[in-house]
This record gives sequence, C-alpha cells and structure tokens, in this order.
Amino acid sequence: MARDILTLFGIDAPIVLGPFGGLSSIALTASVSRGGGLGSFGLYAYSGDRIRETAAALRDATSRPFALNLWLPTGDEVEPGDADLAAARAATAPLFASAGATPPPLPDVFLPSLDEQLDAVWDAAPAVLSVVFGVPAADVVAEAHRRGIRVVGTATSVAEAVALAAGGVDAIVASGAEAAGHRVSFLRRAEDSLVGALALVPQVVDAVDVPVVAAGGIADRRGVAAAFALGASGVQVGSAFLRTRQSAASDAHRDALRTAADTDTILTRAMSGRLARGIPNRAVRTIEETDAVAPFPAQNWLTGAFRAAARDDADLISLWAGQAAGLSRSDDADEVFAELAAGVPARSR
Repeated sequence: MARDILTLFGIDAPIVLGPFGGLSSIALTASVSRGGGLGSFGLYAYSGDRIRETAAALRDATSRPFALNLWLPTGDEVEPGDADLAAARAATAPLFASAGATPPPLPDVFLPSLDEQLDAVWDAAPAVLSVVFGVPAADVVAEAHRRGIRVVGTATSVAEAVALAAGGVDAIVASGAEAAGHRVSFLRRAEDSLVGALALVPQVVDAVDVPVVAAGGIADRRGVAAAFALGASGVQVGSAFLRTRQSAASDAHRDALRTAADTDTILTRAMSGRLARGIPNRAVRTIEETDAVAPFPAQNWLTGAFRAAARDDADLISLWAGQAAGLSRSDDADEVFAELAAGVPARSR
C-alpha cells in the first residue's frame, strides 16, 4: 500500500508534513517536498489572493509535489454579527494588557468563504488537496479529480474514515489523539472521538479500501516503523517538523517543543474555541479559569490579536504540541526527514 501512496502523490518517500494552520512556512513545506515526501501548507483563514501567492512561492521553492490544506466549514461557525464577545473580552483583557495590545473592532467576516478558497486552489493546482473537519462535497472531489488533484481527508474515528471513503477521497489520514493542534472530528464531539493512533490506525485500515496515512505520536524512525506494522501506507508528522528552524514557529514555541515531556500537553478550547492539543501557559490558564470561551472562530480571532502582538512570549502564544514532541532530537528539517525515512520498511520504499 505504501507504493500506492508514492504513485498516488508522485513522491519518493511515504512521509507527509502535517499542515499547520497559521504555522506553515514555505521553507519547511519545500524542504519536505524536496526530500521526496509530501510537503503540506495549511491555508486556515487565507484569502483567495493569499492562497495564489503562497502557491506561487512554493513553486519558486520546489518543483516537487505539495499539498494545500483547507478547513471545511462544519456549520456551527459564528459570524461577527452573531458573536457575543463580552465575557471573552473580559477574560482576555489581562492578556491584551500584557501583550501591549487592545482588542480590535469586529471584522466584517471572520473567515473567507470556502468557495473563494477553492477557486484559488483550483488556480494553484497542487498535487494534493487535503481537508479537515469533514467530508468534501461530491462536486469538490469531482472537480479536483478532473484537474488531476488528489484529495485526502482526515479522520479521528473509524466512522469518519468510512464516511470519507464513501465520499470518494483518494487517501485518509487517521489522526490519533496524541497529535498536536486541533482535533478535527466531525461526526461526534471532539471530546468523544479521542482514539489513540495505536488503536485507530489498524481499525481504519481494516474498514476502508484506500491508503491510510498514520498521524499522532510519530516523531522518529520507531514511530514510522510502528505505523507500517499497523498497516499504514504512510505517516504524517507535525511536532517534530514544527520545532525545526524551517517552520514558522517562534523561538519560544520551538523551545517549548524541545523540552516537552510526555505529560506536558493538554486538550483545550481556550485559544480557538475548538478542542486542540498544546502546552498550557498563562494564556490558556487565564481563559480556562474564567470559563468564558467564545464560539469558533470568534475566540480564535480574539486571541489571535494578542498572540500576534505578543510575538515570542511563551506565556501568550499558542504552544501547539503533540505527546511525542520530546522524541524529536533535531532543529533541522532535513535531519528530521532522514530520521523518519530510516523507519520506512525496505519493501515500502
């Protein structure tokens, strides 16, 4: 099945870069693609024009295949006019003060439309379109395939994987609860879909007839070998790459990843309004103590304002991290890639 992944994506090694919404960089995406894997770039909140500019920059940096990643709307997103932010503003007031910033006025919209983003993705023509938080519509899959673009969905449960396979995706990322960042569940609450990769991956492999990419808890050659033993066709890795100098993470974030222990992460809605795994800091604790979290994406927009002003203050930024972050030993993306590639079984290369 790993050979299917290589042929499917046009790559040389079954290693996929996790798409970081807000922390993706041209340098890191291109590095993974040039190494023979599938570099990914997260497009959360990107306008159509910014997507086109990003794709052009990626093509300047590498001639190899790459993936662009979109968040699908789930239907429960709030609009600026419907968001009551009084309690959330009060809860975050001391954080804005510490960052030397003031809460901005509400924008006209929190997020660009999916149609705007998709139009730009079609123009960009990446090798792969990957999605989170749902099953892409049939017309989206059909249009991608018409343009020669592979479609990858992300599942946090067997039921989600089955739904994605029925929706016509070409491959599925089985994302275990160990993984950093947002839990991208869409059939049940994220809190009710916390399946570890060791349990999730083989059950997804047994349930679907498309290649499965394992994600969550993979940071070195041992994790890669384990994923293939579970039946995966490839691996997707986030935290180990996030701590490298090629990522868009701040120095404070990289330091936190470098020293993270297995029990140092938590699941929280404090920073974005959706459940995500990261290292708790003053911002997370302050917001959680008030229990005043606005719905997504209002909370993400609000905290994003003081996070941007704080820049490299580890107490005020989002420290997304997976449970295996401490296993990574390098701050260079090429070295991380080589370590991961060493775990790919010879028959799968």
